[in-house]
Amino acid sequence: METARQKLNEYIKSQLTDHRVEIAIEKVDRKEFIPSDQKDYAYMDVPLPIGCSQTISQPSLVAWMTEQLELKENDTILEVGTGSGYQAALLAELAKEVVTIERIPELSQRAERILTKLGYTNVTAMTGDGSKGYPAKAPYDAVIVTAAGQNIPQLLIDQLAEGGRLIIPIGGPIAQEIIKGIKREGKLTTQRLLPVRFVPLIEE
Repeated sequence: METARQKLNEYIKSQLTDHRVEIAIEKVDRKEFIPSDQKDYAYMDVPLPIGCSQTISQPSLVAWMTEQLELKENDTILEVGTGSGYQAALLAELAKEVVTIERIPELSQRAERILTKLGYTNVTAMTGDGSKGYPAKAPYDAVIVTAAGQNIPQLLIDQLAEGGRLIIPIGGPIAQEIIKGIKREGKLTTQRLLPVRFVPLIEE
């Protein structure tokens, strides 16, 4: 009998084209990143509360955004908005190094504990203002932002490598879109991909 996790994974993989992302989805158990009072819903394709007025996005969207980054094994990735740590774990399966920044200390510390427990040695988790990026590890081959801003922070563009990819939801509290950018000759060329709904990106 197919389990709820298997059903969810098969549904997600049916929407993907990158085999490496499919393998990562199989390997990373979403349930590990969800608070105990929400674990019964771990294998539903819905966003769930993780505390501090934040959510873990629906897994099919997380997988789709991951695929849009077009990751390679030797890439260094910046994630803005660690949240539960689930996205960071998927990235860690696909890239050489992941830097993930979360502005809420409670979430950042919890995600770091989970990622450490699961054996991810290629993730650096820190607390801070992710909209400023982390210049010490730049340039990044890919940047993913998991909270919606009004604009793409210039500092994130500056820290993106030539040819690097950026995925970010842009918009206000009601209407948002996933924007994909590719840096060419120092400038970001963007395209709109998908309407979404994310928590706001707080910039200080």
